[in-house]
Order: sequence, then structure tokens, then C-alpha cells
Amino acid sequence: MTQTSPVPFGYLPVGSPLAGRPLDELIADHVPALTRIGGQRLEPETIASPLPLIYLVATGGAEQKILRLRDERERSMPGEPVLLLAHPGNNSLPAALEVLARLQQDGKRGRILYLKGPQDAPGLQEVAEAAAGLRAFHELRRARIGLVGPPSDWLTASSPDPEVVRQVWGPQVIPIPIDELGEAMAAIPEKAVEPLGGDLISKAARVREPGAVEIGDAVRVYLALKRLADEHELQAVTVRCFDLVGDLKTTGCFALAQLNDDGITAGCEGDLVSATAMLWIRTLLGQTSWMANPAGIDTENNSIWLAHCTVPRDMVEGYCLRSHFESGLGVGIQGTLPAGPVTLVRIGGRTMERLWLANGEILRAGTEERLCRTQAEVRLTRGGCAGDLLTAPLGNHLVLVPGHYAGRLQAWWELMVDPRHVPPKSGKQARIS
Repeated sequence: MTQTSPVPFGYLPVGSPLAGRPLDELIADHVPALTRIGGQRLEPETIASPLPLIYLVATGGAEQKILRLRDERERSMPGEPVLLLAHPGNNSLPAALEVLARLQQDGKRGRILYLKGPQDAPGLQEVAEAAAGLRAFHELRRARIGLVGPPSDWLTASSPDPEVVRQVWGPQVIPIPIDELGEAMAAIPEKAVEPLGGDLISKAARVREPGAVEIGDAVRVYLALKRLADEHELQAVTVRCFDLVGDLKTTGCFALAQLNDDGITAGCEGDLVSATAMLWIRTLLGQTSWMANPAGIDTENNSIWLAHCTVPRDMVEGYCLRSHFESGLGVGIQGTLPAGPVTLVRIGGRTMERLWLANGEILRAGTEERLCRTQAEVRLTRGGCAGDLLTAPLGNHLVLVPGHYAGRLQAWWELMVDPRHVPPKSGKQARIS
């Protein structure tokens, strides 16, 4: 699902009394266009509004006023990057340049948005996307990711401290003992299981290994995780799912697929890095994504084979019910991802400060028996190269989202996360090792 309606945002006009014309008159031409893309006018006394805020630089001479307003805004919306909307008239752009330069001298984040005129469609689109980016910034800082069991032991580069997730990307990590999931599963009544199991079977093109018991257990995992998500008020969850295989002889593949279809971001193996990326994609783009293993690389064709035993059903053209690949137990989903444009995403680094992005095209789906059940070959067309994964990987899993979004994701990350884009107060350029 892609966002189609405008994201509501506030715009605060700021001008100088030396401009010689009333502020309402100075911004009159821009008001209809800003309103059309979701803008609502704010005043200095409503600067604490929860709406994402854009400062409309109406004239020159407003620099000090904008900085004072920004300091006041910081008390209610700490850390919010400053978006300055400039236009060609009344020395608006020079004022915006001066303000952003001062903010960057102080180690603050900000960006100038520029409208060539009230009918500047590309510029207005940029404003709308920037407002959506600010909304995502705030939503991520209100979000809660449930970590059900600790990260899998093999995630040696993908097990950040929960405080790192909080400080760098925003979400709070809520640790949940894996035993709590088992207890929730035991409490699920049989009458709640049967309808979902029937729906899963009826919509499948084929059912191979799983029987009624395996399908019932897989549904029970889903219902239990859904209950935990409700009880802990979670927007996302990631599960140490191989404990389910070893201890309960079932799998979380259907559960995670269905939670994603329900709008609750769900990842495998207790991988907080991938869960954060998936939640970021849903929050910013309104899209469901797929977490998968890079199973093969063709550097000559600049392509990657991805595979995993779970995939959201609303992302595929059809699916078969299989067993889980590694264990041969439970329920895995063998989905057919459609050919077309996609973006691959990987967050990395010790403090989750790095990002790898690539636009690409799904060339074909696969059914190789030696790989996890859902498989797709992706040829990269812009951004990162397949060979990057062999020379400078950020970790195992990649996240795939339909559509080409590398540029938009990169721009958001540079403004909201990347420390290289926040000059320290000393004036020395920040560096990442």
C-alpha cells in the first residue's frame, strides 16, 4: 500500500516588518498550493503543534526571528530537523541560507526547500515529501519494537544495543521473553485457529508438506504474536524464530507474513536492524516490505538472488504452502514476487549509522529446492552494486520494497540520521570509520 493522501503539516510564515507589506499579502499566492498538499497555517503561539513544521521564509530580515522560533519549537519537539521553505521574492532565499548556515554551525540538522513559484509542481512535491519525512521522524520516535527472545546467535553484526536503536533511529525496543510467546500460544482457543487455517489453505495454489496440525500450530503462533503486539502496544516485532523450531516444532513464517499484511511490521531471527529498516519503510513510504537472505550474487549481471521462508501475502502473485527449508518442519510460504521495480535497503554499522541502498528490478521468481522457499532474482540498476556485498557487507539480511525509492530514502537518511551531515560545533568535519 502506498500513501496517496497528503500528509498534514503546519507551515509558519515568518517575515520582517521592514518588508513594507502585510505578511498575509506576501504569502497569499502560496497559500492555496500549500493547502492543497496538506499545509495548515500556524502562528507563533501554536508552534508547539504536533504537526510536522515547515518555516515559510516570507522575507529577508527574519533570520533572528526564525532562530528564536526554532528554539521554542525544540522544547516541544526535540531534535526535529528544521525545514525552511524559500521562494524567489523579497530576499527569502538569502534569509534561508543564513539561517541554515547558522544551524549547521551549531551542529543542528536542517534543509532548504525552494519553490520557484506557486505552481512549481516538482517543488511542491518536494515539500510534500519533506513533510511526510518529518512525520516519519516523529512516528519512529513514538514507535515500539518488540524483541521476542534475544537476537539469533549468528547475527554477529546485526545485534545493536537497544539504546542505539532508540538514539539513532527513534523506536524503543521492548524485550519480551520467548517463554511469553509460548504461554500466549497455549492460551489460544482452537475455535480461533480453524478459520484462519482454512483461509490460508483455500488461497494457496498448492499445499505440499504441511498437514492440518502444522498449519494449526503456525496460525497459533500468529494469534499469540498478535496478542503480544496488542498488549505491549507494538508497531513492530522481531522474533527469535528458530527457538520455535527447536522447542515447539513449529515456525513463525506464516505469523510474520500475516502480521506484515495486518500493518504490524514483523521480522525474523530477532534481527533488530532489519526490523528497524522495515518499520522505517512502512512509516515513511506506507509500504510493506520483505526481509530476505542474499543467497547468490552475479557480479557480471549486477544481480542478487534473495530467499526466505516467509513473505507477506499481499506482496506476491500467488503462493504455495511448504515446510520450513532448514528444518523441514512447520509452514513456510513459497510466494511468487512479481517482476518489476524494487528498492533494496540495508542499515549497518556498530551504531546503525550506515546505509546501503539500491534500486533494481525483479527479473524472476525461483523455486530452487536448496534455498529458502520464496526466491527472487533482482538486477540492480542504481545505487549500490551487487559486488558491494562481497567487499563491504553491512550484514546478512536485505529488505526489499516494491518501487524505486533509493533517492527518497537516501535524502531522508542524510537529514535525519547520517552524522556526516551534522557538522560538529568545533567546525571539524565528522568522519565515520
